[in-house]
Amino acid sequence: MSNASKKVFTARGLTKIYTSGDVEVRALRSLDLDIWAGEVVVLLGPSGSGKSTLLNIMGGIDRATSGHLFFKDLELTSLEDGELTNYRRRHVGFVFQFYNLVPSLTAYENIALVTEIAEHPMRPQEALALVGLEARMDHFPSQLSGGEQQRVAIARAIAKRPDVLLCDEPTGALDSQTGIRVIEALLSVNSQLGTTTLIITHNASIRDVADRVLFFADGQISKEHKNETRRSAAELVW
Repeated sequence: MSNASKKVFTARGLTKIYTSGDVEVRALRSLDLDIWAGEVVVLLGPSGSGKSTLLNIMGGIDRATSGHLFFKDLELTSLEDGELTNYRRRHVGFVFQFYNLVPSLTAYENIALVTEIAEHPMRPQEALALVGLEARMDHFPSQLSGGEQQRVAIARAIAKRPDVLLCDEPTGALDSQTGIRVIEALLSVNSQLGTTTLIITHNASIRDVADRVLFFADGQISKEHKNETRRSAAELVW
């Protein structure tokens, strides 16, 4: 069986309900979804449509109200807190809109924080080289541009060699040209490491670099589009 034919995530009937007093908000509504190894999947949809909720449940930082979610053969929806922590540590890399780098540490040291607790990490300079920043490893976050800081955050996320990279608005705080360089870094990681990559964005142009685009509305996938040919980040028009 080829890598591309293996499921990484399987969701069936996945539901998430948030309650505040007597008010219920259904963030996910009986969602069915399969994600395959090595895919780049873009999630599009308005705020509140369920994209971030799904990513947080996939990443083990939130729990579904009902339904089932599997990572390969591991049922995430049945795990205890400690087991979810171990799952995150071993299998998942996160990239958020804001970089969350430690300002008093260099780029190298920010990544070393992760590699010191990972099972089979790459060297920090190797992770930085994958995002084109090996020459900046001794610089502090304040000495880096916003795009460079986000690429350091990507390097930190991939340094433990995760199976999955979950990206929530990774270009949301960046201008268009800087955002393109960040998307190029994500695509490079996907190409070189085979990391299954999910990207939440409000920028519809980014759909062209994905293998699939999932459109969300009201906690469900309203439609799905498969790209026969992925474009490069350099071809994007924002």
